[in-house]
Amino acid sequence: MAATHSEYRGYLRNTVDIEAGQHRFHPVQSSEHTYRPLLFGTLAVMGLLQVASSVAILLHLTGYLQEVDLSSAPHRPIEEVQTEPVLNALRDTRKKGRCKTSKESLPSAHLPIGETKEYSKKGLTKAITIDWDEEHGYRNRMGYQRGKLLVMESGFYYIYAKTCFRYYRPEESSLAGLPPVDVSNTQLIQYVYHESIKQNSKSMVLMKTGSTMRWNITTYNMYCAQQGRGVRLDEGDALYVNVSNAWMLDPEGEGTYFGAIKLGN
Repeated sequence: MAATHSEYRGYLRNTVDIEAGQHRFHPVQSSEHTYRPLLFGTLAVMGLLQVASSVAILLHLTGYLQEVDLSSAPHRPIEEVQTEPVLNALRDTRKKGRCKTSKESLPSAHLPIGETKEYSKKGLTKAITIDWDEEHGYRNRMGYQRGKLLVMESGFYYIYAKTCFRYYRPEESSLAGLPPVDVSNTQLIQYVYHESIKQNSKSMVLMKTGSTMRWNITTYNMYCAQQGRGVRLDEGDALYVNVSNAWMLDPEGEGTYFGAIKLGN
C-alpha cells in the first residue's frame, strides 16, 4: 500500500514536470512570431534602397549624356554640321580621275565615213563595203582594218550604223550634155555584217534596212538609213557595213557613221 502510494506520487510528479516542460517552450514560440515581422521589414527597406539607387544611377547617366551633347555642340555650328557631308560628296564627284578611267576602260569605237571613192554607177544594186575615217574617229580597245571593226574583248555590245544617200544633177553635167542617171526606182539598202570567229569567220547579216526611192532627176534628194542592236561578240570577231548604190553616199561624217560599245560581259 505504501509502495502504491509512492508510485502514485511519482506519477503525479512526472505529470507536473511534463506540464512545466511544455510551459518552458511557450516563450520560444512567442519570440518566433516577433522576429518574422522584423525580417519582412528589413527586406522591404533593402528593396526600397535598391530601387532608389537604380533611379539615382539612371538620372546620373542621363545628365551625363546631356552634358556631353551640350558641351560638344557649341564648338561646331549647326549649319556646318549639316552641310559638311554634302560638300564632301560634291568634292568626291568632281574628282576627274574616276569618270575618265571608267570611260576609257570600255571597249568602244565611233568612225565617220572616209573619203568617198568614185564608185561605178554600173551594177547599182551591188552592195559595197564602206571605208571609214580612222584618223578622225575614235577607237578604244577595238581594232580597225579595211572597213572592218575588230573585236578585241569578248562581251555584249551595242552596234549602230547610219548611212545617208543623196542625189542631185549638177549644172555642169547638164551643160556638158551628160546623160542623167535614172533614179526613178533606186534601192538604197544598208547591211551590217558580223564575221564570227567561232564559225571560221563566216559573214552573217546582223541588221538590214533600206527603201526603194523614186526621186526627181532635177532636184536635190536625200535619204538616210539608221539601225542598231545588241549582240554577243567574241574576241576575233569583225563588223562591217555594206550598202547598195555606194556612189550616192553622203560624204559628211555627221550623216554617215559606224560604231560599237561594250555594255557588259
